Amino acid sequence: MHFDVAGLKNRLKNLNAEQETDGFWNDLSKAQAVNKQIKTIENKIKRYESIKNKAADAELLIEMSEEAGDAAEFEYIKAETAAVKIKLEELKLETLLGGKYDSVNAILTLHAGAGGTEAQDWVSMLYRMYTRYIERKGYTTRLYDSLDGEEAGLKSITFTADGENAYGYLKAEMGVHRLVRISPFDSNKRRHTSFASLEVMPEIENEDEIVINSEDLRVDTFRSGGAGGQHVNKTDSAVRITHLPTGIVTACQNERSQIQNREQAMKMLRSKLIEKRERERLEKEQNLKGDLKKIEWGSQIRSYVFCPYTLVKDHRTGYEDSGITSVMDGDIEGFITEYLKKM
Repeated sequence: MHFDVAGLKNRLKNLNAEQETDGFWNDLSKAQAVNKQIKTIENKIKRYESIKNKAADAELLIEMSEEAGDAAEFEYIKAETAAVKIKLEELKLETLLGGKYDSVNAILTLHAGAGGTEAQDWVSMLYRMYTRYIERKGYTTRLYDSLDGEEAGLKSITFTADGENAYGYLKAEMGVHRLVRISPFDSNKRRHTSFASLEVMPEIENEDEIVINSEDLRVDTFRSGGAGGQHVNKTDSAVRITHLPTGIVTACQNERSQIQNREQAMKMLRSKLIEKRERERLEKEQNLKGDLKKIEWGSQIRSYVFCPYTLVKDHRTGYEDSGITSVMDGDIEGFITEYLKKM
């Protein structure tokens, strides 16, 4: 693939023309979507032009330093060239994000699998890893819903990654993640294996994208509360929605009102239905990547080994990283890059 600057500029021209048409603001949601597209394309073109200019400057400096024979200047140019190369690789990687929903926000849900308390603690570790990755990317996050573990950790948690191409990158992480370590919950200090799964969905803003009939929904309300029973809401503001035809369940308890929680739960339901539709389409084409499997031994996409050695290995791409501390601190770009390259 290549970075189609001419195509982007042409698309931007058409969107700007659409913005100038009469009645553009009559449909507010459509207008906001167009404006978002314009901003995204403008940012891409701006980054491309910046990299192009820096590369040209570096080339000129190389010619000048060769003539002057200035060693100090050469080291500076080396550093500038390395920085340009990194930015170029990032831009190149974005050309792999051509999916319909790759540019939108991502909704992530972690579930504890086999392993009891150990697996629930593993979910909390993965939650920290992904929120640190989200911070590294300059994205933001919102918490939808969480269910505390009985002794420690989390049974499940749903949150977002808000930023350009968030779904495009994080869809690479969908699947089962396996942990091997000496359990801090085992007094005999034995080695344990635990599992957790990650669902990743695109956050769909356009309500026309998929039709949901009200008679297909069961809506339950309940009281939301924090860990250990703290900050318990005295009203039934939390909302759980069940889509009866598919059995898909979504919930939200972190907004201020029942109406807001329902809106967020409906948004998540639309996203899950879209993800389900896309997965079924890809299955028919036999191109499905990163599908969720049963959360147990043998179905993992990645293993995180803390003992007897340290290694994180992706079983789909073969990519490995022995720096488990940095990986758990959100340094997972290498795994995502290798996955996208092989899609």
